[in-house]
Amino acid sequence: MSDDQMLHVTRWHNGEKTFQPFSSGEMNRRSDAMMAIMGKLDIDACLFTSYHNVCYFSGFLYCQFGRRYGAVLGKDGVTTISAAIDGGQPWRRSTGDNVTYTDWRRDSYFTALKDLLKGVKRLGIEFDHVNLDLKVLLEEQFPGVELVDCATAAMNLRTIKSAEEHVLIRKGAEMCRVGGRAVMEAVKAGVPEHEVAIASTNAMVRAIADSFPFVELMDTWTWFQSGINTDGAHNPVTNKLIEDGDILSLNTFPMMFGYYTALERTLFCGSASNAHHDLWQKNCAVHVRGMELLKPGAKCADVAAELNEMYREWDLLKYRSFGYGHSFGVLCHYYGREASVELREDIQTELKPGMVVSMEPMIMIPEGDSGAGGYREHDILIITEDGAENITQFPFGTDEMIVGR
Repeated sequence: MSDDQMLHVTRWHNGEKTFQPFSSGEMNRRSDAMMAIMGKLDIDACLFTSYHNVCYFSGFLYCQFGRRYGAVLGKDGVTTISAAIDGGQPWRRSTGDNVTYTDWRRDSYFTALKDLLKGVKRLGIEFDHVNLDLKVLLEEQFPGVELVDCATAAMNLRTIKSAEEHVLIRKGAEMCRVGGRAVMEAVKAGVPEHEVAIASTNAMVRAIADSFPFVELMDTWTWFQSGINTDGAHNPVTNKLIEDGDILSLNTFPMMFGYYTALERTLFCGSASNAHHDLWQKNCAVHVRGMELLKPGAKCADVAAELNEMYREWDLLKYRSFGYGHSFGVLCHYYGREASVELREDIQTELKPGMVVSMEPMIMIPEGDSGAGGYREHDILIITEDGAENITQFPFGTDEMIVGR
């Protein structure tokens, strides 16, 4: 192909816009809210480069593979920037316009940006996502343009979920239940962890496919751990065989349109020892009390402090391994969470109606000690005007979750 035939920046509007779970009114609400914030901060345009903000403002969830992506929000609306390797899919998934760049020149991405950012003097970028390489390149390509952080403002906007987001998150909780039931049915002594996880993931993928007229089926998965592997919340699935009496961790993670939900439960295969039973009940008591504390006006730090006292009374606080819960929403480096809504001692954020928050207490008893293993329960709650609604609706505790008998 001769150089004069090689496209560097173009618009590949191939096909028609595909099904989105959010209305145009909802997507405009997000852009309008961010534009209002930009006006107060005297920002001319924002260049979003993270998975979560590109998806939140455009509906398009990119797959990076070493290339740069973005979404520009300005007076002309939202325009995504994508690599030609994706064809017209970014256009079909974006609520607004889309510009495609090719690999033939190293600076094609910035050529696309320059067309979209003409006249911009103050540009919002995500300080928590832009790496040093990209920052240097932006400064070189846009001399005289001031780079201003927009990540914190966008995060604060995302913490309050809309009614349409609640609908999708509720559907995610339903898919979690599908995966959870598949785990419970697959557990038996002698079955490897990965087979249980496969059964759960397959069940969720099929249920998601049946739930929408069109949906991209990606990034739905299951963590399932047994025995010593339960000591970490993010331990990978292995080929370890389940043994009778094993403590088990169920973790289902359906992903739909970039939104993540989760169900997590402690189970036992066949039976639980008296020591395990006692620790399990205590962790469930913390879980129940934690859910009672989730309501408007409650501070994240205060929730953590009160639950700490319960563990302290049982001399179990030393076995707590992370915070008590977090927000839920669009996929990000925090995996669907906003850093300002973590149920930890160092977070002073007040819960507000519309927020979606988990309760997720966990303790880990070391191998060799009585009742060894990791205990974790996890429910998702929508904060309402006067309390919270539990949308997980899945059993937990000693009367329900001894399986594989």
